[in-house]
Amino acid sequence: MVGRIASLAALLLAVSGCTGTGAAAEEDAGARQARETVRQLPEALAGAGSSLVATAMEMTSGGTRVTVRGEGGYDFAARSGELRVTLPLEMPAGRVPPVTEVFTPGALYMKNRGAGVPADKWVRLDVTTLTDGNLVANGATEPLLAAELLRGVVSVRELPGTELRGERVRHFRGVTDLVVAAREASGPAGEQLAAALAGPADPAVPFDAYLGEDGLPRKIRLQFSLGSETGPEGIDVASTVEFSGFGTPVPVTLPGPEDIYTGAVG
Repeated sequence: MVGRIASLAALLLAVSGCTGTGAAAEEDAGARQARETVRQLPEALAGAGSSLVATAMEMTSGGTRVTVRGEGGYDFAARSGELRVTLPLEMPAGRVPPVTEVFTPGALYMKNRGAGVPADKWVRLDVTTLTDGNLVANGATEPLLAAELLRGVVSVRELPGTELRGERVRHFRGVTDLVVAAREASGPAGEQLAAALAGPADPAVPFDAYLGEDGLPRKIRLQFSLGSETGPEGIDVASTVEFSGFGTPVPVTLPGPEDIYTGAVG
């Protein structure tokens, strides 16, 4: 199983209901409100401007589990941000410096990617051509894309509130559909989600979303099921994005043309 997850590490771097009156009608109204609240998270984030973010991508196959972590910031209005992503030290690919990932509309820049790329050079990827739309392939789900994916929510319910980092938050749990999300999202996000439909992920994606009283997300957790090309056993990936420090400036500097590696990538 370690071999299968190590292979993925290499990839990381290379409701229905009835209508009625009384209690039934109130329940339907609550479900509709929950869906709209979740679907509008991209707009809520854009209104907040920017935030600090922390990511975790937990990959499980058989009895083996590894977690890739990242931290940085994201400007939701500009659809740009930067993360430093670190692989577990016990994995061969994790014995390199953290990978710097810079997100821009339609593109991802990576430094310290390995795979034959010089340490001082960046790799530029067109995320709309990746078979998963960059939902999981590079170790972190783009923070705004995680919210855009929830535009496809097909079922959701609000659970009892809980606490995160000492703050009382609302907890929503449901399932979102990649097909619907790709249709509802706009611009590069829609193109990325459409690209993900050609990849190995099951289009039905369970999620948990935790919102503060201001309507802004504090955490989004997505659960992907990836098929295996080498056998019957696939890989389960849980991707988490945590948001804090809303309004924190997030300067993003793009590498110049001379800094981008144009050779073959292993």
